[in-house]
Amino acid sequence: MISRKPTLHESLEQDIALKRLVSTPRDQKPGYAWRDSLGVQGTESHPEIKVTRGGEDTAFALDDVADTIGSALTDLLLSREEDDIFNEENRGFVASVAHTVAKRLMDQVREGRALRLSENDLYLLIEKALIENDAHDVAKSLVFRRSIERGDTIEVRASDAEPITVRLIRRNGNVVPWNEGKIEIAVRKSFLSLKLDADGAAVVAAAVTGRVRLLDQAFVHIEDVQDMVQEELMRHGHFKVAETYILYRAHRSDQRDHEADAQPETEQESMIVVREEDGTSAFWDGVDLRKRIQFACIGLNLTYDEQRLERELRRSLSAEITRKNLQRTVVLNAKALMERDADMAHFAGRILLTYIYEEVLGWDISKDGIEGLRPAHKAAFKSYLEYGVKIQRLSPKLLEYDLEKLGDCLDPSADLDFDYLGIQTLYDRYLVVDKTGKEQRRLETPQFFWMRVSMGLFHAEPENREDWAIKLYSLYKGRRFCSSTPTLFNAGTLHSQLSSCYLYKVDDSIESIMQRGIAENAYLSKWAGGLGGSWTAVRGTGGSVSYT
Repeated sequence: MISRKPTLHESLEQDIALKRLVSTPRDQKPGYAWRDSLGVQGTESHPEIKVTRGGEDTAFALDDVADTIGSALTDLLLSREEDDIFNEENRGFVASVAHTVAKRLMDQVREGRALRLSENDLYLLIEKALIENDAHDVAKSLVFRRSIERGDTIEVRASDAEPITVRLIRRNGNVVPWNEGKIEIAVRKSFLSLKLDADGAAVVAAAVTGRVRLLDQAFVHIEDVQDMVQEELMRHGHFKVAETYILYRAHRSDQRDHEADAQPETEQESMIVVREEDGTSAFWDGVDLRKRIQFACIGLNLTYDEQRLERELRRSLSAEITRKNLQRTVVLNAKALMERDADMAHFAGRILLTYIYEEVLGWDISKDGIEGLRPAHKAAFKSYLEYGVKIQRLSPKLLEYDLEKLGDCLDPSADLDFDYLGIQTLYDRYLVVDKTGKEQRRLETPQFFWMRVSMGLFHAEPENREDWAIKLYSLYKGRRFCSSTPTLFNAGTLHSQLSSCYLYKVDDSIESIMQRGIAENAYLSKWAGGLGGSWTAVRGTGGSVSYT
């Protein structure tokens, strides 16, 4: 069973083959009576050792351990296309590892009166015994089996911390609850691939969960999580594992790209000619549209599948359509779907969001993908503020902040909570507009907007203004609080009027009527202040007029 260390490519291919074998139903694979390898000892009962399975305690059985080890070994050898599996050498190996597990448990029993362990504890004990027998590949096969049997998760240590509510965005756009066990499984496989003890996997997984909790985000993308795993591996001193993890991840990404390139080309009928602003024309194959749909479907339970949604959004697209009209038509088609399904309001809002991101950030959904949104926000944040100050749309005081610290807190995943009306209202009325060029364009994304308002409100704080701005930003993005419209319009600009309402009284004189009732009224209206005037003192129609 011990062979040369495989190359990275071979390791990836072996893991894919192994996962496929483990996922295959048992009745479609050869079965072997591995428990028979134990002989008479396999029938011995150990009532003093209890294993908790599904909330119930069962007596420890050595033959179950042998079957578990044997099944992991079977999957491994089948993935390598080996035929001679149930031979004397392998039966002896299974028996030896099973006895090692039993001996370790009995040693603990002798030290006390009884022993109760979870099913996960037993799996870890078997894994340890396999590692001690230099069977890291069989241990990794066991980890694969554990993940499949338990829905791609394993138990983790109990914690006094509050339950984590963040949801994970997978590469296919599906949203799943956060599960620390999945992180531990992935890291455990990396340790075992290098023939190392995998105890550090639990510590790394817990550290990643802690970092995700501190992000205060509703969603986190799988690519961001994998970045954290790499950083935590290095922070805990597992540099060789981190290196392998990085290379493995890059190789897997290349493989996915290759598989995507191998897909059948788009049919000619689905391609149309689009005219660009500079007068040139190009074929549009709809790849970006499909990616927009995948982004817009995150976490939604829609009545239409992605193929039907694409057909709906392609309606009324004609040959030689301009790029602007293409965008406008797609958004209008998405808006028209809102009457079909309640979740379509969020779907349509996200379609519009993707175009806002491209207008503001220079982000491209086809090239950069969903996982590139957070880095794009952080990279563009400082330049947005500097340009806004340059064209006199933002206050120079905003540049006095620690922009790196604030940029790290930007959370574009919070935009997923907006529906179409919310995004459209922000786009039409609230996002700062650059009117200096030939055509108007927005300078802000929704998250830039929330952060700019927060910065505008706290720039006069003598201490910890970044912390105060971040706290208010967190309230804004989570929709737990919202300021009034004048504050949202003006905070952080050159005219930072923040008051919402003004009351004024007009006296019974031509000077008061003209100055306060009209001129000052106009000044206040300019910056979105709500006005309430008292004209009681002004005499009514037909009243007496003094001629002195």
